[in-house]
Amino acid sequence: MTFNNNKAIYLQMADRLCDDILAGKYKADDRIPSVREYAVMLEVNTNTAVKAYEELARDGVVYNRRGLGYFVDPNAKEQIMQARRETFYREVLPEMFRQMKLLGIDINKVDEKWAEL
Repeated sequence: MTFNNNKAIYLQMADRLCDDILAGKYKADDRIPSVREYAVMLEVNTNTAVKAYEELARDGVVYNRRGLGYFVDPNAKEQIMQARRETFYREVLPEMFRQMKLLGIDINKVDEKWAEL
């Protein structure tokens, strides 16, 4: 995985696991890779992977079964989607609207482009 400098690596790792959950790679109550497995897979320090998993556990996306590993929370997909929607509305949409205004793009044109997808 290629990391960018705009966000802490452990948060990027957590985002990637969330992407995998949204994509259906991991479903409710599925076991995810162990901290060590994930660290090796992404070529990062194990402590960084621990931080990513702790973040996901704190957010209620995964839970730990002592001695068995981490598993996807049954409500994880909806929680991830809700959090990402809020971020989209708060951060992405205002910038998109600003650009639309600057470029003279009205919502009907955006709707046309959406229909083409």
